[in-house]
Amino acid sequence: MTAAQATVQEAQALLARGDPGRAEAALRALLRDEPANVEAHYALAVAQRHQHRWKAALATLGGVIGERPRFGRAFQEVGYNHIAMRQFATASEAFEQAVALDPSLVNSWKCLARLYQDERPSNAKTAKKLADARTQITFLSSLPAELLAVISYLSEDRLADAERLCKHFLRSNKTHVEGMRLLAEICTRNKVFDEAEFLLESCVEFEPGHRNARIQYVNILLRTQKFAKASEHAERLLADDPDDANIVRSLHAAACAGVGRSQDAVDSYRQLMQAQPTNVVFPIALAHIHKSDGDIEEAVRLYRHAYDIKGDHGDAYWSLANTKSYQFTADEIAQMTAMEAASTTSENDRIQLCFALGNAFENQGDYQRAFAHYERGNTLKHATAYHSPEHLQVRVDSQIEVCTEALFERRRGLGFDAADPIFIVGLPRAGSTLLEQILASHALVDGTMELHNVLNLAKRLRGRDAEGGPPRYPRILAELDDGYFRRFGEQFIHDTRAYRGNAPFFIDKMPNNFFHIGLIRLILPNARIIDARRHPMACCFSGFKQLFGEGQEFSYSLATIGNYYRQYVKLMDHWDRVLPGFVLRVQHEDVVADLEAQVRRILDFCALPFEQACVDYHRTERSVRTPSAEQVRRPIYRDGLDQWRHFEPWLAPLREALGADVLAPYN
Repeated sequence: MTAAQATVQEAQALLARGDPGRAEAALRALLRDEPANVEAHYALAVAQRHQHRWKAALATLGGVIGERPRFGRAFQEVGYNHIAMRQFATASEAFEQAVALDPSLVNSWKCLARLYQDERPSNAKTAKKLADARTQITFLSSLPAELLAVISYLSEDRLADAERLCKHFLRSNKTHVEGMRLLAEICTRNKVFDEAEFLLESCVEFEPGHRNARIQYVNILLRTQKFAKASEHAERLLADDPDDANIVRSLHAAACAGVGRSQDAVDSYRQLMQAQPTNVVFPIALAHIHKSDGDIEEAVRLYRHAYDIKGDHGDAYWSLANTKSYQFTADEIAQMTAMEAASTTSENDRIQLCFALGNAFENQGDYQRAFAHYERGNTLKHATAYHSPEHLQVRVDSQIEVCTEALFERRRGLGFDAADPIFIVGLPRAGSTLLEQILASHALVDGTMELHNVLNLAKRLRGRDAEGGPPRYPRILAELDDGYFRRFGEQFIHDTRAYRGNAPFFIDKMPNNFFHIGLIRLILPNARIIDARRHPMACCFSGFKQLFGEGQEFSYSLATIGNYYRQYVKLMDHWDRVLPGFVLRVQHEDVVADLEAQVRRILDFCALPFEQACVDYHRTERSVRTPSAEQVRRPIYRDGLDQWRHFEPWLAPLREALGADVLAPYN
């Protein structure tokens, strides 16, 4: 403990003993030496309130909140002062802000309950607020002090402190559901999704009726793209509380959309829009479904409706741009430009507006201004991305080191012999959606989506790597008992059944599966894999222009996306060497040049008879959930092949990162 911390603690003890004057004197002495000590200023405000100097206390708290705007206890202290001054409406606002920032502040909830009660809650809104406050008081009063501290740490984003205390508590209370829920929240914020999922699955097993645990579980299932399981639990929640028009119905809608039950999702989102007409999230989500199903006109109407609700909602404008066919009006461009420059625009909205403006100016042929906005949006996004080129190289080199011809020979015949899946791998924006649409137009093939099953299996095998040691996965592929490979293959076929129709074959279009071709060969040796390849400059720049919903964090810098493509080529060359003939490479430019010849080549590789519908793919009606949804509903077109060349003056970092050897085949 530092000397300053000891002084603050001493002042708090003086306050507890009823001596605020001496507490203030000690704190002012400390602040002369450490004028920026926020905890000392906060304690000083408490001392001032105890001396009935409420205006002075509020002035001190104003400085505290200016330094730490998410400090819930400071807002609670503001509320106490306004109650003392009999300014009850202002006190309510302060306490509501306090619990919004730190839900563990039980005294704030108690004050709110008294304030709501004093309003004589005859109207439904106040009555509900009073009921919610009482529910929260009951809940918090039942929690151990350690978990209240964990909630407080979480509210201040002190994840390390929260995790340490929560794990300490759970060592002695292993099946405490609230402790497990809080640890799951910590894991989610740290992006350790598999551990969060395990904890929440355990919660709903221990207490099947625990609504909040199941809600949190559905959220993590949606986050990890496990839509079938999410849908099952969302249905249960909705059955238990069919009148809930907020959280549960929203989860139900997202889960339905995920498993392809478009009409159920549409119905849920329309109910949500009716119940909450000013919520901007629901029209965007509903528009995405209409876009996936090919109703671009309705999608555009809903995207515009979203920015009518909230003028600076960047997602509405970026979603319009992401239709790949929308042309912004001059008024919309002016509005976006003004909002992007406004200091009040949030960082996320600004990023989305930058990408939308890049698209708008590109469509006008103003490539310099377009690139400036793409670059600005990428720079802002890259600052929060989690991509590590060093980690990428370790991942690729580990696959090359472990997944050798000798390994595949030794493990031959252990997997599940189903030939159902056709994997399409590669980089985003390489033409994979077009190949999926071609194959899904065949009577014997179901299109699905970008399934996460192989990625999730790889994560399970990886576990948590030892600090500084070699990655556990793929090394574990050489160590597993033989029986696991067949079980993994059977589980993949079983778990993907929810996304399929009745056709004997189906497509998994997760591009990142190129990392796991060795794993796929071991668990599903009869699967087909198609590598969608496109000119490196065209593919990478198209990715650079794309703002992805989640993942693909390598794409927000020309240098990192170029390096990623280079590592991808290196790994695919390795798969060609050790698994000759297992992967079919399809060049996007060849598909554009001679569609029928490439269709026949693809169908031959998949042992499928030729069908003209695959050549006429644009007539196939199906849901397409990628940025290329609108493009694959049109006949083949050449316009996009060389679009990147308009931006060539600014692409030197990309060309350098790719390297002459990767570009040589295209020169």
